[in-house]
Amino acid sequence: MQAILVSLDRRWKRGKGGFAPFHWKICLFMTANIVLLSALLLDAPVGANAKNLAPPIHFFAKLLTNFGESGWIIIVSAFLFFEGLAGSRLLRSARCRCQAVQFSRIGGYLLISIALSGILVNILKRIIGRARPMHYDDWGILGFSPFNGHASFESFPSGHATTIGAFFAALAFLSPRYRFVFAACAIWLAATRVMIGAHYPSDVIAGLALGAWFSFMLAIVYSRYGLLFRIGENGWPVPRLPIIRSTSANENPAP
Repeated sequence: MQAILVSLDRRWKRGKGGFAPFHWKICLFMTANIVLLSALLLDAPVGANAKNLAPPIHFFAKLLTNFGESGWIIIVSAFLFFEGLAGSRLLRSARCRCQAVQFSRIGGYLLISIALSGILVNILKRIIGRARPMHYDDWGILGFSPFNGHASFESFPSGHATTIGAFFAALAFLSPRYRFVFAACAIWLAATRVMIGAHYPSDVIAGLALGAWFSFMLAIVYSRYGLLFRIGENGWPVPRLPIIRSTSANENPAP
């Protein structure tokens, strides 16, 4: 991990324009401060009013919140990985085999991002043991019971938000053109965890940041080995090949 961060420092120092001046330590510092501010300013009002949310909003959030379940994403990613791997060995056309390899690598990237970030967040939330908003009246926003072992004391960070952050950050790195759409989807879906009273805002923000950071670091690792990504001039990982190819006659295909 240390070698990756050192390499990232060097690459960003060589980068030109964009976000190159931003150091990864600054990004972590800013993220930690945003989480802390949300805990101080937003968690108490949300906890006090968690039971008073309008039924239509709660119903809407309930419909969407299960998107953050990691199981279905892991299954789809594993299917993509193994199908692509099989296709790379069985297909006759060289072009089709190359496409199969690409799909296999995408599946592997998504699978590792979701699975490992999920394991990490589940370890963290059990160690921290923060009480969920349902216990606000008894425990407040600073209610902690480390290693409690009960789901009602596994609020920070949000596991669903971590999955959502990792998934949409991975999609944003794979298809940067739609990164703002993916960011909006991630924010809305993660916010449903607050709407249904399962988490405080700081839990969700921390989860989103953890998942997104994990996908980012994995993209850096992939770029070091020439898999899926390369480091662009601005210091960020960019796809080696476009996921969606342009059909414009004036646009040359990627090498």
